[in-house]
Amino acid sequence: MSVRNLDSLFAPKSVALIGASNRENSVGQVIARNLFHSGFAGPVMPVNPKAEAVEGVLAYKDVQALPFAPDLGVVCTPPDTVAPIVAALGARGTKACVVITAGFGEGGSQAGEKRMQAVLDAARPHTLRLVGPNCVGTMVPPLGLNASFAHIGARSGDLAFLTQSGAMVTAMLDWSTPRGIGFSKVVSLGDMADVDFGDLLDYLANDRETRAILLYVEAVTHARKFMSAARAAARAKPVIVIKGGRHAEGAKAAASHTGALAGADAVYDAAFKRAGMLRVDTLDELFDAAETLAMSARLARTVGERLAILTNGGGLGVLATDALIGDGGTLAELSEATVAALDETLPATWSRGNPVDIIGDAPGSRYEAALEGLLSDRGVDAVLVMHCPVAVADPLEAAQATVATLEARPGGRKPVFTAWLGTEAPRKARALFAEKRLPTYDTPEQAVRAFMHLVRYRRNQDLLMQTPPSVPDHAEPDQAAVREILDAALAEGRTWLSEPEAKRALAAYGIPTVQTREVPDAEAALAAAEELGYPVALKILSPDITHKSDVGGVKLDIESPEQLQRESQRMLRRCRAAKPQARLAGFSVQQMARRPGAHELILGIVEDRQFGPVVLFGQGGTAVEVIQDKALALPPLNMALARSTMRETRIHRLLEGYRDRPAADLDGIARALIDLAQLAADFQEVAEVDINPLLADAEGVLALDARIKVQAAPDPQRRPAWRLAIRPYPKYLEGAATLPDGTPVFVRPIRPEDEAALVEAYAHLTPEDVHMRFFHYMKSLSHETAARLTQIDYNREMALVAVPQDDPGQIWGVVRIAADPDNARAEYAVTVRSELKGRGVGYLLMQRILDYARERGIGAVWGDVLADNERMLQMNQELGFDLERHREDPQVIRVTKRLD
Repeated sequence: MSVRNLDSLFAPKSVALIGASNRENSVGQVIARNLFHSGFAGPVMPVNPKAEAVEGVLAYKDVQALPFAPDLGVVCTPPDTVAPIVAALGARGTKACVVITAGFGEGGSQAGEKRMQAVLDAARPHTLRLVGPNCVGTMVPPLGLNASFAHIGARSGDLAFLTQSGAMVTAMLDWSTPRGIGFSKVVSLGDMADVDFGDLLDYLANDRETRAILLYVEAVTHARKFMSAARAAARAKPVIVIKGGRHAEGAKAAASHTGALAGADAVYDAAFKRAGMLRVDTLDELFDAAETLAMSARLARTVGERLAILTNGGGLGVLATDALIGDGGTLAELSEATVAALDETLPATWSRGNPVDIIGDAPGSRYEAALEGLLSDRGVDAVLVMHCPVAVADPLEAAQATVATLEARPGGRKPVFTAWLGTEAPRKARALFAEKRLPTYDTPEQAVRAFMHLVRYRRNQDLLMQTPPSVPDHAEPDQAAVREILDAALAEGRTWLSEPEAKRALAAYGIPTVQTREVPDAEAALAAAEELGYPVALKILSPDITHKSDVGGVKLDIESPEQLQRESQRMLRRCRAAKPQARLAGFSVQQMARRPGAHELILGIVEDRQFGPVVLFGQGGTAVEVIQDKALALPPLNMALARSTMRETRIHRLLEGYRDRPAADLDGIARALIDLAQLAADFQEVAEVDINPLLADAEGVLALDARIKVQAAPDPQRRPAWRLAIRPYPKYLEGAATLPDGTPVFVRPIRPEDEAALVEAYAHLTPEDVHMRFFHYMKSLSHETAARLTQIDYNREMALVAVPQDDPGQIWGVVRIAADPDNARAEYAVTVRSELKGRGVGYLLMQRILDYARERGIGAVWGDVLADNERMLQMNQELGFDLERHREDPQVIRVTKRLD
């Protein structure tokens, strides 16, 4: 990932348009007109070898003829000319270029792909950043920069819009302009040869002019880069996304149930949730969400789920309530005090509940009194105000009263949404709402959907910041046992483990499995059944039969040797008839699990092309594809994430218990999901896992059937977790150490579960040490701050903690580095409990984090240290840091260590 030179794209002081034209309605002519007439203050230099001037400005023959190097180049010339032009711009010193031209591999053209590579090769030596090719262009409205061939410019505002589709640019502008919604940045990414979503999300996360980010995504490149950038951006500001191509017909059918269920769009949905973004499904929703965020983004992180509905029409209230409940929302329950207060100001015929129907003839004063009462109710988190046109009430008066009520409550305002129905009657009211930046919608359903956008966004943010409980006690996985099983299967050229092998692999990772024996024939099956005890289940064993029940390869509840002998022969005949070419290797015999009332679940892993391994949870059994009750999650998982994934399914409500059925062991199910995710992280050779069914009841979980598909390691030279879209806990950084006084300690990466221990460690800092570390005083660490410090993205930052060997629940010290997106520099910070200073904890942690920085290829580690923090400055000098006084603050010393 890289934000290098993106300032030249978004804050250029000069622009060159190569391919500028005077030919009416040509791309070069439209871009030239937009560049010259949108208010850009810097020079715009047209390049056209055949024109003396473009838009009345002297044109230049080629890039070499330009009087100076432009910060930004815009290229709209034939595809074969683009690479030389990019090379010429790079040689002049240009650092960003927008390539409008198409013809670079769209549709799989080999000639186009060669052109694409030539353009990249031309840009790379100069670190020139490329947007496109095959794009509409870019806009920076606050600068008056319109380097696009869009038919209309964007208003200046604080929303950023990033899209792979050029058509979406013009559609968004057509919609937003009459509504007064403006943008800080508009980028058409096109084919994303260089600059992609990850780069731009990294840039916009720290862009002060951007308050919220809108994405139109068709496909993601570099999944880990995207996820890392998206998670960072979503923590900083709202990010909303619409995904095109939800029903890709070209998806291949997978061999297992898990593969059949885990469609690409469902994986994207899981990725967006995990990143903390809000996903919408249609253009209408994107536009509605854009309006909601434009008006209410500052309230999005804190909005609750309880909605009050205020209306002058009972039918509207019913429709809004139906939409709210249907979308998983919560209707607020009015307090007795609120009902009593409304009784004093509303007609006796008002609804006396939520929705609050103030009757069709409601004047503005009635709206004002009712809205004031609802906003004062602590049980109300947001309010939807609606108006139905009637002959005896003025819609503008009602709108003015709504606005006046809100303006009288500037502090701590709750989100308020409006829906004034009709076409002509509400026109002035809607204009007033737009002027006052109050979200307004045409129908009750649209308004409720907008409220639920904020609710879902806040839910995703809560998940990002939720402190997971510690995982229940669990033995370390037996990786050696799994390695032996996988190596043996691959050595034999197999792509599937046998059922007994798969169960042994799962058992090695702590997932309970039913006892199973693999036997070559009926005679051995009898001996295995005697050992296990009747009743037993008999299953066919074949590397060519994946779904055994489809060919009659499963028989349950076998009670005697005679029945076993009889059923084994029948099973062989059925399988040979159904699959004559299949190799029959024998049978698997397993204990018949007697778990009456247990739920049948499915757990699995499937590998997605973009996002790597994905974990699946849902209702299992033979009708799993018909029921279609599933949820997906990206590994790694913790208890909070696993439980959240489970809650997305319908069967979760049954698992919680109902009537006389006790709740299933929800922690045991979550633990199995975590173990499965860890298996995917630890072994590249695991391509797919299917546990169906996993029985779950109050006694725990038990895997009855399991399949594991294997593959040769895609990249055996890399750590197995490289293929995960989210970098998992880097266990390899764990290690024992000894302090200079002989005290044994253990150093490991920080985990989300460490929040409580970190807060406790902070409580052991003196006020002076707090000031030295944070440059200001804080009485305690808030949950939000502690969560941010413990729930880190291991892909771009690292924090190591030192814990005592005899009490690993304590934290004695913590060191962290946060690298920039280019991995060029990383800022460090180190904290040691005050009573432990001087014992070498900080020095040990600094050595370990510097070793890690070298391994990651970080160019330099730096930090700011208060000038009177003599102990820290002495340690910096001993570790080889360069010290210099900060240019802007003489009380601060900037320390830097350059790493080779």
